[in-house]
Amino acid sequence: MNITLLSLMALATFIGSFVQGATGLGFALIAAPAIGLIDPRLLPVLILVLMIPLNSFVALREWSAIDFRGVSWVMVGRVVGTAGGLWVLVSISSSGLSLFVGLSTIAAALASLAVPAFEPSKKALLAVGAITGITETATGIGGPPLALAYQHRPAPELRSTLAVCFLLGEIISLALLAASDKVEWKQIQLTFYLMPVMALGVLLSTRVHGGLNGPLVRKFVLGFALVSGIAIVVRGL
Repeated sequence: MNITLLSLMALATFIGSFVQGATGLGFALIAAPAIGLIDPRLLPVLILVLMIPLNSFVALREWSAIDFRGVSWVMVGRVVGTAGGLWVLVSISSSGLSLFVGLSTIAAALASLAVPAFEPSKKALLAVGAITGITETATGIGGPPLALAYQHRPAPELRSTLAVCFLLGEIISLALLAASDKVEWKQIQLTFYLMPVMALGVLLSTRVHGGLNGPLVRKFVLGFALVSGIAIVVRGL
């Protein structure tokens, strides 16, 4: 991979980690479309590996605000949905995966802007967990459904709870992907290049996260995701 493409991936990683550290979501919505445009074969493993230290940091930073009851219900649904995500990943081609990533990104962005607000009930969290298991295992993108469920909760609760759900789900997804021989050395190798910029982005987010309530930044992220998703669909076609 040439230095230009690697630099573009690093820029997307930096921006995504800063936004997620500040608002609770955004890393996969920014980084996955950018990486998918460069090489869709890197998805979802590269995204999942990078998000483990990112979400660990966010969860520890606001540990006291975590909704552990909600996490437990999300994870029940997540276990079921992960198998569906693995089936999607195994069953479609590289161009098909580009289309799936693009359409999933567009659908997630539109849903996050259009769906009416609701409180995180048990049934909603189970459904969100299942949907997230499918989309994150197949593409690395799982934030919008969880953000919808917690969109009217305090910002620290949203950020920390999503971080724990992401972290546990990423470990499950990576374990299943590894067991299915879907993890390659190239995917892991690139994480060593991108980890420093990811760390820089999330560390810088600590300067602003306390003063952000999230909605304005999330709208920017979702708008960016919508444009990126359309670009990936065009590439897949």
